[in-house]
Amino acid sequence: MPASKQALVKRAGRVRRQIKKVANGRPRLSVFRSSKNIYAQVIDDSAGRTLAAASTLDADLKKALKTGADSDAAAAVGKLVAERATKAGVTEVIFDRGAYLYHGRVKALADAAREGGLSF
Repeated sequence: MPASKQALVKRAGRVRRQIKKVANGRPRLSVFRSSKNIYAQVIDDSAGRTLAAASTLDADLKKALKTGADSDAAAAVGKLVAERATKAGVTEVIFDRGAYLYHGRVKALADAAREGGLSF
């Protein structure tokens, strides 16, 4: 594995360990971003199930967005995942940014999820 990939995996592991310490049974809002899209899912780690998910590849979002790789797309995904999570009965989550900095697209998604009704 290349050194840069190893560093990414190591950083994500550190973040995930800290999240598990403070989660107290709350589901985790996990974010993954690629160069062209962004994905978010609300995961119940105790049951090992995904409760809600959204991405820029969803048909309704894909048509509405110019590109899946900007902050506007991330905000749309944040609103959609918050809507789906509240429909599934989840209002409190813990935010898992993975190995990414809390900046740019990741921050836009988190802010939109908060506006959509999720608290973290």
